[in-house]
Amino acid sequence: MRIDIVSIFPAYFDALELSLLGKARQRGLLDVAVHDLRDVTTDKHRTVDDKPAGGGAGMVMKAEPWGLVLDKILSESPTVATDAEPLIIFPSPAGEVFNQGMARELAGEAHLIFGCGRYEGIDQRVFDEYAERGRVKLVSIGDYVLNGGEVASIAMIEAIARLLPGMVGNPESLVEESHEGESGLLEYPSYTQPAVWRGREVPPVLLSGNHKKVAEWRHAQRIERTRRVRPDLLPPEADQGSVGTQRELQN
Repeated sequence: MRIDIVSIFPAYFDALELSLLGKARQRGLLDVAVHDLRDVTTDKHRTVDDKPAGGGAGMVMKAEPWGLVLDKILSESPTVATDAEPLIIFPSPAGEVFNQGMARELAGEAHLIFGCGRYEGIDQRVFDEYAERGRVKLVSIGDYVLNGGEVASIAMIEAIARLLPGMVGNPESLVEESHEGESGLLEYPSYTQPAVWRGREVPPVLLSGNHKKVAEWRHAQRIERTRRVRPDLLPPEADQGSVGTQRELQN
């Protein structure tokens, strides 16, 4: 997968050199390029923003720098010779909410471009221009305000990239994670050695060696945790007796 990122703070994305993402880049699974929006400016102050039309607080990112950078990225896209078009993603509170389902969908793309806005946002004509010429998606990572799109882009890139084939050493681990498998239930709690730590015991069922009971306990835990923390994710067919089952397995 090819990922291009446009930002006025490219150093944010040094984090993509770490951990699994860094290893994926070294192995050629992920090709990432970061572009500094200020590099295309021509004035001594490297200006990328101006006062909002119609007045108001703050500043708005100008259309022309974005146009120059995006035109260049699109012209060099590895998908130019194919029917696939790059998808430009702008983190925005006005966008569709990002979730695991969207991450899986985006993991199937050949080329993603992330445009990181700042200040009061980007001139609307940038979105309109590239939506008319290709594909644009505004995406929100939650109902809160950040200073810019960099943190949101990193979160999305990590969620997307870890789903690429060969990214995670044991693919089975993806199946048991929160929002994956079992209709998107949250993940069950995990334990390791020692069996007792500061008077707190590992649930006996996990030490029983009975794989069927372990699986039943984990399923019950997922349902109970989802019901308690994120009831909106609980599927209608969830076993209503799971709480009782969970208590029986713990004893």
